[in-house]
Amino acid sequence: MPYFILLILIGIPLLSLVWWWWADRRLRNMNAGRGLRIGLMLAIAVLLAAFCWVIFARRELVTVGVPAPLYALVLLWGLICLPFLGLPSMLGWSFWEIGKKIFGQRVTVVDSGKRPWTRREWLKSAAVALPVMTTFGAGGVSLPLMTHFRIREMTVTLQDLPPELDGLRIAHLTDTHVGKFTKGKVLDELVAATNRLKPDLVLFTGDLIDNTIRDLPAAVKMLREIEQKLFVVEGNHDLFDDPAGFERGLREGGIALLRNQAAMFEIRGVPVQILGLVWNRAEHEMARDVDAMATLRDPMAFPILLAHHPHVFDRAAERGFPLTLAGHTHGGQFMVNREFGAGPAMFRYWSGIYQQGKQALVVSNGSGNWFPLRVNAPAEIVHLTLRCGMGQI
Repeated sequence: MPYFILLILIGIPLLSLVWWWWADRRLRNMNAGRGLRIGLMLAIAVLLAAFCWVIFARRELVTVGVPAPLYALVLLWGLICLPFLGLPSMLGWSFWEIGKKIFGQRVTVVDSGKRPWTRREWLKSAAVALPVMTTFGAGGVSLPLMTHFRIREMTVTLQDLPPELDGLRIAHLTDTHVGKFTKGKVLDELVAATNRLKPDLVLFTGDLIDNTIRDLPAAVKMLREIEQKLFVVEGNHDLFDDPAGFERGLREGGIALLRNQAAMFEIRGVPVQILGLVWNRAEHEMARDVDAMATLRDPMAFPILLAHHPHVFDRAAERGFPLTLAGHTHGGQFMVNREFGAGPAMFRYWSGIYQQGKQALVVSNGSGNWFPLRVNAPAEIVHLTLRCGMGQI
């Protein structure tokens, strides 16, 4: 087991208990009511029980799947609220108390007699409980949004696009993460929305499933119901459980999976070549695979390169691929606005259209969810229209 996974398995429950001990002690020193302290204890108990359920389910030690609301709470608490709210508040408050003792500041003792709390006392108690309150509040907000997606219209102008392909329309799907959050009715809605667009071509750029091969049949069923010509490449989540089983399941389902391979067909009498990359995180491996794809290019065909990671674009532009499609970023997941947030902090290209010379990259936010909360990065199907000419993208 990788060390960072082991660290998560041990660290989240241990740090949760440490934080609860600290928060309960703070509330007790503030003479908070027993109801508030019991509520906080029950909330932590629910989160830890749900965390254990998730772990046991992943290791197939229990047969009952984790309900999506509990799974959402575990992710929000363990990956966001505990490390970014709970632990900093605990450490900051502890350092503050140590500083007061070192510098000899008098500690005010709160009167233990019964009296109405002041506004300041209410705010201090709310600050202590804020990480748990945020977890449950964000969970309540995020659950309805996990079944929503938008149709995002984009137009890209390509100098090397054959005139016969002017107006070509592509439905770009990616990152459905079929599994704990993207399942059931929303899969039917994704298919229906894609078919209503009546695109010339549907391209899927990875992370079809979330983490278990058991979800692949539902994902293949979704893809088989798409009425237009479809090509798929793999993403990192597709390979978590059973990489060989993933490839086998798609091919047996009649889905055109491209793994450093190319496919040729005609649209409007013009040969079009789709070239699909295998998943790689290291950029030198991405560059190597792009170079391999360049050797497969048919000089008579218009090429479209598919990749999961958008950073392949730098090498793709160097090798003259006019159009690259990618996903993986989820639009940054947590964005303040178009330019500020987790997207630009982690990726050079995170959402929308990018250009280097005559070459263009389109990055989709993804059509599903692996994490329950998105901020200014909604799930989407990209409806892309290609135009030929010298215009701006």
